[in-house]
Amino acid sequence: MKYSLLGSALLVALTTHSAMADEGQWQVHQLTDLQPQLSAKGIRLPASQLADLSQYPMNAIVSLGYCSASFVSDKGLVITNHHCAYGAIQHNSTAQNNLIANGFLAKELAAELPAGPQERLYITEQVLDVTAKVSGGLAKELGALERYEAIENNRKTLIKECESDANYRCNVVSFHHGMEYFLIKQLMLQDVRLVYAPPESVGNFGGDIDNYEYPRHTGDFAFLRGYVGKDGKPAPYAVDNVPYQPKSHLTINAAGVRAGDGILLAGYPGQTSRYRLAEEIAFAASWQYPQSIATYQQMIGTIEKMGAANADFQVKYASVVKSHHNRMKKLKGLLDGFKATDIYGIKQQQQQALLAWIAADDSRAPYQQALTELAAVVKAEQDFVKQTYYFDNAKRSDLLKAASDLYRLAVEQQKPDAQRDIGYQDRDLKMFEGRLKRLEKSFAKEVDLALWTEQLAVYLAQPAELRVAALDKALGLEAGTDMAALTAKLQSWYQQSSLSSNEGRLSWLGKTPADFASSDDPFIKAAVALFDVSMAFEKQQKELAGQLSLVRPAYMQAIIAYNKAQGRPVYPDANSTLRVTYGTVDGYPAADGVYKTPFTTVAGMLAKQQNQAPFLVPQKLIDAYKAEAYQGYYYADLAAPPAKHWWCAMVTCAAPQALPINSVPLNFLSSADTTGGNSGSAVMNADGELVGLNFDSTYESISKDWYFNPAITRAIHVDIRYVLWLMQYVDKADNLLAEMDIKTTKPE
Repeated sequence: MKYSLLGSALLVALTTHSAMADEGQWQVHQLTDLQPQLSAKGIRLPASQLADLSQYPMNAIVSLGYCSASFVSDKGLVITNHHCAYGAIQHNSTAQNNLIANGFLAKELAAELPAGPQERLYITEQVLDVTAKVSGGLAKELGALERYEAIENNRKTLIKECESDANYRCNVVSFHHGMEYFLIKQLMLQDVRLVYAPPESVGNFGGDIDNYEYPRHTGDFAFLRGYVGKDGKPAPYAVDNVPYQPKSHLTINAAGVRAGDGILLAGYPGQTSRYRLAEEIAFAASWQYPQSIATYQQMIGTIEKMGAANADFQVKYASVVKSHHNRMKKLKGLLDGFKATDIYGIKQQQQQALLAWIAADDSRAPYQQALTELAAVVKAEQDFVKQTYYFDNAKRSDLLKAASDLYRLAVEQQKPDAQRDIGYQDRDLKMFEGRLKRLEKSFAKEVDLALWTEQLAVYLAQPAELRVAALDKALGLEAGTDMAALTAKLQSWYQQSSLSSNEGRLSWLGKTPADFASSDDPFIKAAVALFDVSMAFEKQQKELAGQLSLVRPAYMQAIIAYNKAQGRPVYPDANSTLRVTYGTVDGYPAADGVYKTPFTTVAGMLAKQQNQAPFLVPQKLIDAYKAEAYQGYYYADLAAPPAKHWWCAMVTCAAPQALPINSVPLNFLSSADTTGGNSGSAVMNADGELVGLNFDSTYESISKDWYFNPAITRAIHVDIRYVLWLMQYVDKADNLLAEMDIKTTKPE
């Protein structure tokens, strides 16, 4: 086995001392048990206050549904990442008025732009343990599908009760892989508007080249605003809606942070896999990630080639290609991380330690059975993924997806609302309609056809056992058919279909299955023809989920019991719910002889600039900096010696000498535990004041989704001082600065 940066003896120690490091994406109610750790970081806010969703600062933390954000004024002003607001920016861009390239600033409320029909702000107000009501009364003898459906029915019942007020969105979420269930109640703002976004040359400086890299010089921030009806209640977009008044908003501290300062980070991390089996790491590394990378590479190449020749395509697919680039680079980073650090070997060691603990006491024998059963179900799940991967990709047409979703909705609507699958209930119809409308700004026939035929060609190149007869028949596919023939065959579908227009798509809402079955629209006909086989695969997937809902919780009980026996708390894997983590502003040893310092600066950005994207710098930024228009934001030296790491007790550690800043700070690093979904998360100082925004991780940190290595895991943040400097001296966003509470108190 090989281990990156750390010796194997230390690495084993790391796996058994996680509570001492900054690892942990903690549920809010767990924070009261972490007061010693928070105090050790210098956090002055009491844990009891952080654990209270009705108090500052947690009642200012919000979700976009896919990113994190926070309120920063009493007028519903929200700060998040530029890449999180990218969809809203793209929605309002055209080839003639490209806000992605030019940026946008509304100098008054009336000038703020609708962010799009799908955009929402979610404010978590209640988190309630409902495990007993969801899975507590289920008999172990239930079949896999019966178990899955029983859990879903219990979830839907609780959601319906919670959503008696239509202004709230509720969900019942699994924690510890089904061991616990919590009801999450969120106030949902439906009218979200774009307020301010820097140009892409600031918000995405460095582009995909710098993505996941450090040093970084990216101003990844943007401002949105939540609106409500005149009665103060959430309402759909209307011109006369008024700004939402949050219960609190974050105070901004313009003094920022120094190296060694403790920080808090709050947001909605998406998904981690830290309690998965070693076999699941092996499958991801050997098959799943390489296949996904190949698919993303193909789609990105096609979109970029077509976008280079057509400015309209470039704008419409800007958000899509950015997302694909990000996902592909993350997958590549995960593969590199698996090679640099033997995470498979580490996980095997952890499992062996667990098994040894189980074997030491006969009363723990059921845990051994749980591990054996889980391994068998995981193997079946992996086989299913392989079986369906190319079939799923062969349906990668936006119009085929729209047709399939519409037909599925028509079928589901024949059932009572309570019996429909989640996603097709009455509560889901506004978002369903919003997705259909969103295509108006993010779809082009030519691009969709090119992407679809590429994936069909890949599908046709697979062995016969991976082909699906219903798909071949519906599309008239034959082995060996090349892309040119596929394009010729399917091109007419786009001319014949009504689904290419907003009006045509929306006209199918409310139609019956019989209406779909009698349609001559080629995409509708294909959706009907593929429905039965798609539902058969979905049933198989539900059966696997039902099996996992029994065996994964049993495995998690073993892990928690093992850790509890050694005095360690256990946090759940990330699942897009509100979490809090903590850390220290700190650099890291990136390679032998290479230590990366915790701050980057505007001076570094200017030294990095080129005469072409993605390293262009706006001229007005250059002019402001050269004119020394940065009073209050220029620092000669921010750094102090980094805090001594706990792992220095085990190996020789010499804290590097801090380097002077001599510029405006731009990005900084911390040891906070983050992942996808944490984009836009508030980075707060010891008093809960906003000092930055999380937006990325270092390349060496990507594998933290599977394993947290405290020596090298670092999150990358936008320094609030850079944001404020741009607002004050470069973009003249005085109206927004005036409505925020900004302190200039120096850190202690």
